[in-house]
Amino acid sequence: MTGPTPGRVRCGAVVLTMGGRPVELKAALDSLLRQRDVDMDVVVVGNGWEPVDLPPGVAGVGLPENVGIPAGRNAGVGHVSGELLLFLDDDELIPDDGFVAEATRRFRDDPRLGMIQPRIDVLGEGEPPRRWVPRSRVGDRTRSSRAFYVMEGALVLRRDVFDAAGGWADPFWYAHEGTELAWRVWDTGHTVHYAGDMVAQHPLTAVTRHANSFRMNGRNRVLLARRNLPLPFGVAYVLSWAGLQLVRSVRDPATLLPYLQGMREGLTMSTSRRRLRWRTIARMTRYGRPPVW
Repeated sequence: MTGPTPGRVRCGAVVLTMGGRPVELKAALDSLLRQRDVDMDVVVVGNGWEPVDLPPGVAGVGLPENVGIPAGRNAGVGHVSGELLLFLDDDELIPDDGFVAEATRRFRDDPRLGMIQPRIDVLGEGEPPRRWVPRSRVGDRTRSSRAFYVMEGALVLRRDVFDAAGGWADPFWYAHEGTELAWRVWDTGHTVHYAGDMVAQHPLTAVTRHANSFRMNGRNRVLLARRNLPLPFGVAYVLSWAGLQLVRSVRDPATLLPYLQGMREGLTMSTSRRRLRWRTIARMTRYGRPPVW
């Protein structure tokens, strides 16, 4: 960590890792340390791993056990300073050394802008999957738009907005924590933006769906509703996704039971609750994304 430079924006960057991808982690950190015209304060959070062999100026925080992705990211926030926060996965990188400076300009020019997700391009060869673009109708990947959920691998936020939104949802462990964070950023009165002209890179990897992923999917859909939505919207949200899973399970019946088990777990586990304001739901609906699917 270096001291602030007068007149320059400071960005606190949190990189979460379990220590199993040292080459990729080095590339991710190098891409942050190359950022120009801003002061970068970078920390590596080892989720059940003690960070070692870090570049000069990069701090390390070792968690004694894997606490899940959202809680791991939250654990790094208190170890960096700056008006902006940047979250980067250990296998993702920022190819443009002016990326954070450009984000800074956009936040300065639009006081209502709360969070930016860049376009994610493939690091190496292959076609990026649809899920990397946070909208139902992907269309042109380079087209920017509002976003009501985000891919969590590379994000930039105003720090005060992150704090007002309550940070990442620790209980989620993984899956849909980006949806809750996006909803809560909207609930602060700010906007979430998919920047199709700003780029992060991620290797193309096969997504293996297993029983636990379907359980977490069902569980966290229910948690999203319980934690954030008024009852009528919560019921509609849970039922719409359960119905979609039922249709998908026609092709693979083994996926339905773990999803339903996850839903039951989400209904019974203890969790905090902070419902979205009605005016936030009205804004989301006006922009074509009511929180019912």
